[in-house]
Amino acid sequence: MKREWENLTEQERRVITSLINRENVSYDTNTEFDGERTFGEKIADKVAAFGGSWTFIIIFSGILVAWVLLNSFILLSRAFDPFPYILLNLFLSMTAALQAPIIMMSQNRQSARDRLDAAHDYEVNLKAELEIRTLQEKIDIVLSHDWKEMVKTQQKQIEMLKEILDSNRRED
Repeated sequence: MKREWENLTEQERRVITSLINRENVSYDTNTEFDGERTFGEKIADKVAAFGGSWTFIIIFSGILVAWVLLNSFILLSRAFDPFPYILLNLFLSMTAALQAPIIMMSQNRQSARDRLDAAHDYEVNLKAELEIRTLQEKIDIVLSHDWKEMVKTQQKQIEMLKEILDSNRRED
């Protein structure tokens, strides 16, 4: 038994211990994960959330259209960034260069959160499976006991029927 215990993973040991002690293994992984975020990670998550939203796309598209209209039609001869909009391309490149690593940081955090959720789901599912097996064993014990009682009852009924038949035969 000790050898088998040593072959179990730490996760499996926690589940078995919680089963023996009648403790819950479920908890809110979001509070655990969100509590560990640094200031930079919080900013990265907010930037990624805004950068991947329709609000960002609409605002950014509006800025691009305004830039083109301003430099192509409104300012005409005094445009500060005439066609082919080299300054605009510079700003777009800088935005992409800064936004990409921030979004990657947020995605890496999301991957870590997903791994934590998967590990937690495994523990909960493993405990549920063990609980179901335990319940099934208890049901099997109860059913086997009931079967024994039912067979005894049927034997008594058969004996009583034999007695009735014997008494009827004697009377005839």
